[in-house]
Amino acid sequence: MALDPVDYAVISQALTAAAREMGTKLVRSAYSTIVREARDASAAILDPEGNVIAQAEMIPMQLGSMGVTLRACLEAFPAHTLLESHFLVNNHPFHGGQHLQDVFLFMPVFVEGELVGFSGTVAHHLDLGGGGAGLNNSATDLYQEGLLLPPMCFDYERDWHGGNFERLLRANVRVPEQTLGDFNAQFSANRIGIERMRQLCARYGRSTVFDAMGALTNHAETQLRAAIREVPDGTYTGEDAMDDDGVHDQPIWIRARVTVKGDQMHIDFAGTDPQVPRNINAPWASTFSAVMSCIKSVLVGSDTPFNEGSFRPVTLDVPLGSILNPRSPAPVRARMEPCYRAFCSVMKALAQVIPDKVISSGFDAALITCLARFDEGRYRVCLETYGGGFGASVSTDGADGISASLSNTTNSPVEALDMEFAHFRIVAYGLAPGSIGHGRQRGGAGLYRRYEILQDGVDFSLYGDRLRIAPDGLFGGTQAARASAVLERDGRRLPVDLRNTTRLLKGDFVTVTSAGGGGYGDPRDRDPAQVERDLEQGFITPEEARTAYGFHAA
Repeated sequence: MALDPVDYAVISQALTAAAREMGTKLVRSAYSTIVREARDASAAILDPEGNVIAQAEMIPMQLGSMGVTLRACLEAFPAHTLLESHFLVNNHPFHGGQHLQDVFLFMPVFVEGELVGFSGTVAHHLDLGGGGAGLNNSATDLYQEGLLLPPMCFDYERDWHGGNFERLLRANVRVPEQTLGDFNAQFSANRIGIERMRQLCARYGRSTVFDAMGALTNHAETQLRAAIREVPDGTYTGEDAMDDDGVHDQPIWIRARVTVKGDQMHIDFAGTDPQVPRNINAPWASTFSAVMSCIKSVLVGSDTPFNEGSFRPVTLDVPLGSILNPRSPAPVRARMEPCYRAFCSVMKALAQVIPDKVISSGFDAALITCLARFDEGRYRVCLETYGGGFGASVSTDGADGISASLSNTTNSPVEALDMEFAHFRIVAYGLAPGSIGHGRQRGGAGLYRRYEILQDGVDFSLYGDRLRIAPDGLFGGTQAARASAVLERDGRRLPVDLRNTTRLLKGDFVTVTSAGGGGYGDPRDRDPAQVERDLEQGFITPEEARTAYGFHAA
C-alpha cells in the first residue's frame, strides 16, 4: 500500500520534532555549563539498522557520524540480542566515536516486542579522567586523554543508579556530580525519543512509520543528488593549513581533491600530512562529519533534512595514518582543528566551480579554554568554547562573533559563570577590533574575552588554531586577523604557553581573542555607504578605510 502523502508529512515532521525535543530536554536537564549553557550536545532518531533518520539541529560535528557510532555498537551487540532495558554506549575514536569527551548513548525502541529504532544522544562531558583537569594538551596517546568506553551494552536497571557502569564512571572522574548529572540528562532525553516513537507507532502503525522513515531518507538523498548535478563535472582541489603539530613550528597541510560526476561526489585527501604525536588528530568519523557538513551547507538549504540519505551520494578516501585518519592510539582531543581545515579545503575546492555558493575562510577553529582549580577536596572546572568571525560570501558580509560552523555551541553567559565559579571573573567581552578581512563583502569580526584571576593556583589551558596562520579571503578579499592569547602579570604582557598548562596567580589577567573572517572580492569595489557604516560602528579605523577601501570621510 502506498504511503499517504499526508501521513508522510505528519510522521516525518513528528520524527524531527521528537529529536528536537530530545535536544531541548538534554540541555535543560544538564549539570555542566558546557552542556547547559554552551549546548555542546546532540540528539537523533535512528532506524533498527543504525541509520540516522531525524536529528536536532545542534552540533553538526556530532551528528554527521552518529550512525557510524551506533553501527559500531551493533556489530558487537547485534540488534536481535537487545532488550528494552538495555543501553549502548561508545566514545572510542577508533571504534566509531570521535573524541573521548563526546559520549554517545543509544537506547532501543521496542513496540509490542519489535525493535523499531533507536533513540540516541551525545554530550560533551566536562571530565572523563585522563592526565589533567584541563585540556591535557601534552597527551601523546589516547590513554592519557581519559576513560575509554568501547562499544558496550549495559542494563539500565542493573548497571545504573549505583550499578557497575555508574560506579566505574564515578571512580574515574574528578567532578562526578556533573558527569553523572549529564549522563542522567542523556538518559532522560533518550526516554523522550522512545516515548514519541511509540506514540507514532500506536497512531499510524509500525509499517507506516517504517515507510515514512524510508521516504524521509530518500528525500534527503534526492535533494543532494539534484544539487550535485548542478555542479559541472570535473576535479577541483583545495588546501588549508593548521598552525603546527603542537611540537614544531611547521604548518600541517590538509589537501582535498573533489571529483564531481553526474549526481555523485568523491573527496580524496591524498597528500594530507601524516598524523602527529599530539592531540590534534581526527578519527575517520570526525573527518566524515566535517566533510558532509561542508557539502550540506554549500549545496542544499536548511529545509533539506540531514540524515542517512544525505550520505549516499558522497564517498571519501582518507589515507590511513594521515592526520584525518590516524592509527591507534593517536591522541584526538583537539580533533576539531584538522576537521575545520578539511571543511575549508573542500570549501576552497568548490569555490573554483560554484563561487556564488561558498564563503571565505573564517575563524573556523575550536578555540577552547579551560580554567580549573582544586580546592577543599574537589575540582572546579570551567570549559568554554569561543565564537568568531565568519567568512564573507558573494553577496553578504561575514557574520560577527558567531559560533563555529561545525560546533554551533553558544557562549556561556557571564552571569552563569559568575554564579558557578569563584576562582575567576570575566571583566570584558566583545567584538575584537581590527579582526575583519576586507573585501567587496567584508569578513566577520572575532570575539575577545578577558578574565581576572581571583585565587592562586588556577590552571589555564587552551587549544585552538588560526593563532599563526590567518584565515584567507577569496577573489581579492584580504585575510582576517589571527587569534591570540595574552597573559598580563604585574603590568607585563606575556605570551600564553599554548602547548602546556599555565599556572595562574591571583591578580593575573588573561585575554583570549578569536580570529575574524576573510573578505570576498576586491575591497575597492565595496559600496562606500557600507564602508562608512563600518567606520561609524568601529569595525574599521579611518586609516583602514583609506588604505583598504580608498574611502575618505567627508
